This record gives sequence, C-alpha cells and structure tokens, in this order.
Amino acid sequence: MSNIIRVANLVKIFRVSNRQPGWFGLVRNLISAEYREVRAVDGINFNLERGELVGYLGPNGAGKSTTLKILTGLLVPTSGEVQVDGYIPWKNRSAYVSRVGAVFGQRTTLWWDLPVIDSFDLLQPMYRIPPQRFRQNLKEFTEILELGPFLNTPVRSLSLGQRMRADLVAALMHDPPLLFLDEPTIGLDVVAKERIRQFIQYIHQKQSTTIILTTHDLSDVEKLCERVIILDLGKVLYDGSLSQLTARFEGNRTMVVTFAEDYRDINLPGVPLPQRQGERVVYTFDPRQISSSELVEQLLGRYRVADLELHRPEIGETIRRIYEEKLLHLK
Repeated sequence: MSNIIRVANLVKIFRVSNRQPGWFGLVRNLISAEYREVRAVDGINFNLERGELVGYLGPNGAGKSTTLKILTGLLVPTSGEVQVDGYIPWKNRSAYVSRVGAVFGQRTTLWWDLPVIDSFDLLQPMYRIPPQRFRQNLKEFTEILELGPFLNTPVRSLSLGQRMRADLVAALMHDPPLLFLDEPTIGLDVVAKERIRQFIQYIHQKQSTTIILTTHDLSDVEKLCERVIILDLGKVLYDGSLSQLTARFEGNRTMVVTFAEDYRDINLPGVPLPQRQGERVVYTFDPRQISSSELVEQLLGRYRVADLELHRPEIGETIRRIYEEKLLHLK
C-alpha cells in the first residue's frame, strides 16, 4: 500500500497578543502591543497509508485541530512538509478540495437557511459529480442515515444529530478518497453516536476511504480505530496500534464472581485479597502478572461458580492514565 499522507517536521506557530487589562492596558496595547509565540504544532511526523482509519487524539490545545486545518488547506504551516494524495493542500486548493471531505463537529458546510436537499443539489455542480453517481449516493446515504424525514427541512431547524448526519453526506457525496472528521459525535446522544459510527465504518469498509478522526469520545476510537496517534503540547507521543497501547498501559482488570456455595477462603495465589460485595466477590488483578485465562482456570479448579464476569478498563481510562502519569513522556 502507498502513503496517501506524508507529514514531516510540521510546525505551526501562532503570534498571540499579550493584552493588558483596564483602560491603561488598552492604551498600552494600542501604542506598543506585545506578542508571544505559541507552538500549536511542534515538529510532527507521521505517514498514513491508503485505507487506514486513524484516531488522532490529545487533550485540548494538543494540536489536533490545527493539524487537520493544515491537512485540509485551511492553514499554512510555519515550516515542514505536507503532501496529501500528491498535493500540497494550501498551494493546490482548487484541485485538492475535490479529493477530500471534511466534517468539523462545531461547524456546518450546509447552507443555513436552505432545505437540506437544496444544499446537496448545490454540491453536485460544485464538485462536478456525475448526475447518475450523485443520485445513487444520495439514495444510498439517505437510506442508511435515515435522512428522509428532514430532507426538506431548513438546516437551521435541524437537531444536532440530524445536522451531523447531513454534514457527513455532504462531505462524502463526491466520493473523496480521504475524509477528515473533527469531533463528529460531539454533543450527540447515544443513539445518534452509534448511527454515525456505523456509517463511518460502512464508508471505510465499502470504499476503503482513508479517515483521520479526532474525538474526545474515546468510545469512537475503541469501536472504529486500529491505529492511534497521540499528541500533547504539539508533539507526537505515540503512533501505533490501539491494542499495543492498551496492552502496554492498561490498568488493572477485575473479575466479578458469584459462588455457588458459601466459601470461607476465597483467596487465589498471585492475586490481591478480593472484596466482598454481598453475594458477589471482586478480584482485582494486573494482566501483566497473571492472564485472565489463568485466573479463571485457578478459580474453576477450586470452587463451584454460579456466575462470572471479566471487566477491563475502558480505553478512556487508559488514555487519561497516560496523560496524568506522563507515561509516554518516558518514550
């Protein structure tokens, strides 16, 4: 597979005014404004192969949205090299935009006062979509995302979930090989999030669309992404598989057991003392010290069990632990 995105030594510096408070500060700002430099992106390197679906993660201010704006051609970097599908995004804008789709969760690309279907109709000549392909995509996407009930509704009257579904269709109507998603499920309820995730997965699998996903909802990442790139303070801390990340940094797991009999001694070798919660007993264990299968084998070899549940930490908990304990700064 060939690279569709190549990013080398990418830097973006913003010049920010140091504004002084009060009337005196206002006068001083007008006469001799002072500025400081903020490195939003600080020497980022990564490549993406065609057909990958990558989670681009980090706390607020890590540089995620700045990177995406450079990759979509909305911002010009301070230095570094970026090539996307053979284009330099900010130099080849007119030709480049027909090759990508983008959804920014807080903004819409639809016409605010027009019905949704009119926005779609305007996109057809803008992207020079063949009429038959346009009709086919519109029919398919409308059915999958259930747009029918609000196709004739003005965009300003849509709920957030409806607007996000319409924005996704608008971004994909011209069959771009590359899709940028910036917080596509932000503010949505559980049902709307799941519908969006299923559609993203469908597009990725059916058309082998390359997708970069930024999100604070790590359930999106867990359900969609095999690879993650983690940023902090404008630098890449981790670039690799999600499974390797969790295997390396995942915290303790728990095994919840309901015994078939009232045993007095319920200790297991190599496992801290369990906690009793009524009829349930909770064992907490480190998967790097003893595997789940070994623990279950020990348990069933010693006791009669009525019920058993194994729980692993959510990916969100693992990522939070990485940031709070600065684990990846040791890399």
